[in-house]
Amino acid sequence: MNVYDSDKMAELLRSSHGLESTDHPEEADVIVLNTCSVREKAQEKVFSDLGRYNELKKLRPEIVIAVGGCVASQEGENILARAPYVDLVFGPQTLHRLPDLLEARGRSGHSQVDVSFPEIEKFDHLPPARKEGPAAFVSIMEGCSKYCSFCVVPFTRGEEFSRPLQDILAEVRHLATLGVRDVTLLGQNVNAWTLADDHGDLDFTDLLEAIDAIPDIERIRYTSSHPLEFDTRLVNAHARLPKLASQVHLPVQSGSDRILRAMKRGYTAAQYLEIVQGLRKARSDLSLTSDFIVGFPGETEADFQDTLQLAEQAGFDGSYVFAYSPRPGTPAADLADDVPENIKLNRLKRLLEVTDKQAATISQSMVGTLQRVLVDGFSKRDVRELRGRTDNNRVVNFSGHERLVGHFVLMLITSVAAHTLRGEIVSVEQDELHEPG
Repeated sequence: MNVYDSDKMAELLRSSHGLESTDHPEEADVIVLNTCSVREKAQEKVFSDLGRYNELKKLRPEIVIAVGGCVASQEGENILARAPYVDLVFGPQTLHRLPDLLEARGRSGHSQVDVSFPEIEKFDHLPPARKEGPAAFVSIMEGCSKYCSFCVVPFTRGEEFSRPLQDILAEVRHLATLGVRDVTLLGQNVNAWTLADDHGDLDFTDLLEAIDAIPDIERIRYTSSHPLEFDTRLVNAHARLPKLASQVHLPVQSGSDRILRAMKRGYTAAQYLEIVQGLRKARSDLSLTSDFIVGFPGETEADFQDTLQLAEQAGFDGSYVFAYSPRPGTPAADLADDVPENIKLNRLKRLLEVTDKQAATISQSMVGTLQRVLVDGFSKRDVRELRGRTDNNRVVNFSGHERLVGHFVLMLITSVAAHTLRGEIVSVEQDELHEPG
């Protein structure tokens, strides 16, 4: 979501003020920090970075420093109290007002703050998407109404609200005309998307069916989903809709029912595993990834063993594991943070060992198989080679002509690296792209 928002900020400032992105802060006229407050470490990094950028501003007072995102939403005016040299503070739902805030700062000479929650207005004022390769993000809903006890998102992004169906479809169709073939639908609880209109109630599965029918879009992904909205229709969609990718990210957070209750997640470990079993029945080659929090207040070794057991039963193909840190304003922040830091880090390491081993086994099992790969650019390690992505979201590096970027190839997977695969092209879906001779 933050990557999507950052791209939109860059597009807005390009359109309104002719500003272009730079990788060198010392060259910038405007420095924007798009922030995250999900974890304490990320929030503290904001003020560390601001201190560094203040040194640039002392040399060039005309530089505008802006803080956006969830830390801005949570802290608001407090950011100016701690860092008075900041010029603009805006939240995730007011990023579309960034050009106006910049103008107001120039006219008044005073710092500007807007961390309100105008909901759908944001999407009505964002510029059309630009082509950035054959894959793209599409935000379909924002906010969260689940109020998990550990999570600050409902307080920084507001309640759940869904974009209108036709607006989403129009954006996806536009992306398709730009050469996009793989779309990832975004939302804090993406499968909570819903729409009530004169034609009745629509849900997330209805949206997937509508996107599946759009010509030239050949892969559909979504993140991040919530188990509470993962109903039978959505599970079965993975068997019915050919464009749905064989990869699902479904956060579980813990395998202990006691901890899940304390987290206010609303499901049990058994209910989560029932969803997993349904997905695997619908799509036998499904790749499943998840999120975990270890060291939640009151978590015992027995609770953690339940988490390890769930991870092994689910057969995750990778995970994001976080050591718990209390977030101000959340119910869990009132609980004693009673799991020692060294135990949190030990549990984090042990859980990652399980899911990393599972991911490595799955990667190894792909060697010798044929995979349909969307070529999306050049390899990060060797710009003389290309990079693509499999249906189950594996990165594959290979030799090939740059004309293949944006197209699908059938690839034989030949070997496994630490976090990627290596392959050889067997065929190209567009015959005219074959290299001469």
